[in-house]
Amino acid sequence: MSSLLDRYVSRTEFDSYEDFKENFRINIPDNFNFAYDVVDVYAKEQPDKKALIWCDDNDEEKIFSFSDLAYYSRKTANMLKRLGVRKGDSVMLMLKSRYEFWFCLLALHRIGAIAVPATHMLTKKDIVYRVERGNISMVICAPDEGVLDYVDDACNELSGILKTRIAIGLKRNGWISFEDKVEAASADLARPEGDEAATNDDIMINYFSSGTTGFPKMVLHRFTYPLAHIITAKYWQNVSDGGLHYTVADSGWAKCVWGKIYGQWIAGSVVFVYDYERFAADKMLENAIKYGVTTFCAPPTIYRFLIREDLSKYDLSNLKYCVTAGEPLNPEVYEKFLEITGLKLMEGFGQTETIVTLATYPWMEPKPGSMGKPSPEYSIELLNAEGRPCEVGEEGEIVIDTGFGNPPGIFTGYGSEPERTADVWHDGYYHTGDMAWKDEGGYFWFLGRADDIIKTSGYRVGPFEVESALIEHPAVLECAITGIPDPFRGQVIKATIVLTKDYTASEELKKELQDHVKKVTAPYKYPRVVEFVTELPKTISGKIRRVEIRDHDKELQ
Repeated sequence: MSSLLDRYVSRTEFDSYEDFKENFRINIPDNFNFAYDVVDVYAKEQPDKKALIWCDDNDEEKIFSFSDLAYYSRKTANMLKRLGVRKGDSVMLMLKSRYEFWFCLLALHRIGAIAVPATHMLTKKDIVYRVERGNISMVICAPDEGVLDYVDDACNELSGILKTRIAIGLKRNGWISFEDKVEAASADLARPEGDEAATNDDIMINYFSSGTTGFPKMVLHRFTYPLAHIITAKYWQNVSDGGLHYTVADSGWAKCVWGKIYGQWIAGSVVFVYDYERFAADKMLENAIKYGVTTFCAPPTIYRFLIREDLSKYDLSNLKYCVTAGEPLNPEVYEKFLEITGLKLMEGFGQTETIVTLATYPWMEPKPGSMGKPSPEYSIELLNAEGRPCEVGEEGEIVIDTGFGNPPGIFTGYGSEPERTADVWHDGYYHTGDMAWKDEGGYFWFLGRADDIIKTSGYRVGPFEVESALIEHPAVLECAITGIPDPFRGQVIKATIVLTKDYTASEELKKELQDHVKKVTAPYKYPRVVEFVTELPKTISGKIRRVEIRDHDKELQ
């Protein structure tokens, strides 16, 4: 016996994308709980099966089997229960890529509590906002003095909402030592029954969205959510039983559970975690090679750094499959990575609200820059401005048809904000807010957020296509395309550009970049306004805040 995959899907093997789309089904049992029904089953039936390989920049290494994770997560659950955590309570996890994140997440699943993963880059204001919105009673933090200071400042303002603070890896006044409490806790824990047991409809995890266009929303997922990530892991990331999968994401982001626990473990893959303080492409490569990573997932930005390395120095023979998501992939990055490694980057698309919903699956030939085709059990359409289905080549909003029921892995709504849920989920559709078009082969092509589409002189221009053109020029390190109101054209296209270190801003360079865009793409898409900046405004997850650029431009008018 190996993976648990065949216990939760109708079939495991498929001959084509069409076969996969038509015949794949997830079997959802009653009262599914990932901690008991996956981790504990492995711990009982294959106790020595590897689950997690962790390392850091200090040459520390930890390798955990499923029996190890069952043991430590039970002890952690007993510790949390002793501190008052009960079914339905919310606990914030600010743990970077510490291996204790997996102990805590599984422990909260065991209790039926709600995990609220959060990045360590939150400030006091961010923490107060989340604690108040999410009614969070406890926070567990990595040993980062700056983060702990922000939490302390937030506690002073919150009038007792945040009752318990737990620190990992250090002693601090006002904080409970994670290690001391876990060591003292019992490893015996029975599965809850009756009203204490979590049901399929209970909330398991709460992610605050990254807030590219406003205040972060609480994205709530049920206890069945891990099963839906079988699609993400087994069939998009193409993980294998006994393989080693590496997704680049710290524990504060939804991408972590896309790539570092649920679907991977159900499919039998070991998860690799490299806990670094500062990203360095060479160190990432060295560790991936040292431990034998076989499948890899990262945003296009990471691949842009990787192709700048001399990859001929590295033995990449263990690496079999690579995927990318999080932002559109520039075709030149795809081609360069393929040239160097022989591996085709397989793109995917999804949101914090969903699992992977569009992807280039293993039976498909990738088209660089395309998100691929709809996932099984997801009915995806493009709707135009009049709310009608789009023709081939016509631009529209990506929507998920929920008229006949919700597909597995879709969120339940935005917590405590029914009006914001109703804004995006109505008339039988969940509206993603992302714009795309579909080609004759059924492949979807991303254009941008609906709010980011520029209407100029009767044309509709997506920021990505102009950004892709600009990024090809060696002077451009980063860029953001936005629209500026114009009395004659409706809007004109503006490029906000961060230059590479070898270039200096000038009128000559501006003209060169404008001409470059005219040559690479349609002439009407060139930026009439160019601003050179030292950095772009971004969310704490690293996404460009075009709304902030637009607001800044309005103030100058």
